[in-house]
Amino acid sequence: MGHAGAAAAAVRYLGPGPVEPPARPRLRCVPADERTSEDGRAPVEERAPVDPAEFRRVLGNFASGVTVVTAPATRETRGGPGPAGFACQSFASLSLDPPLVCFMVGRASTTWPRIARAGVFCVNVLGAGQDELCRAFAVSGADKFAGVAHDPAPVSGAPRLAGAVAWIDCAVHAVHTGGDHLIVVGRVTALGTDGTDRPLLFHRGRFARLADD
Repeated sequence: MGHAGAAAAAVRYLGPGPVEPPARPRLRCVPADERTSEDGRAPVEERAPVDPAEFRRVLGNFASGVTVVTAPATRETRGGPGPAGFACQSFASLSLDPPLVCFMVGRASTTWPRIARAGVFCVNVLGAGQDELCRAFAVSGADKFAGVAHDPAPVSGAPRLAGAVAWIDCAVHAVHTGGDHLIVVGRVTALGTDGTDRPLLFHRGRFARLADD
């Protein structure tokens, strides 16, 4: 499936309105007729799920970089909303051969369908001084690109934001479901860095920066 086909399939994941997360899978590690484990607790599949607030608190200890994922205006949006983009903390490299990266996006995102229809995207790795830029791309319903300097990435034409410490130009390679999110895999077509600034970090619910050497 080419990137256009993958994008079309991704759009079909998103019907109108909020998307309900799939049912929690039933995983058993004891025979079906055993109602409790040796310690007297209920079987694994009957225990309460992890508290979302605790999940967020604990996982917040994992420091990450901060990116803005952008896509060019498509035929449907030219002359209208313009390019698309959203702030994304959940980004990672995936494969060296072939060169693949991935990012995660909520299935109810209003920006993702526009990126999916474009079939291409550019990941902009933000620099230490771009906190406000990140906040601007984290809101909905505004012109996120107003006053933001950018030029087209060389292959996709997606906005490449000025001041980003690195950029990765991609075509949509595959899309997988992951609970209430989609896992978007991109095949890298071009990339680069200016190497002149430190990255912006996110840790325990707030922005952070690398300490001086």
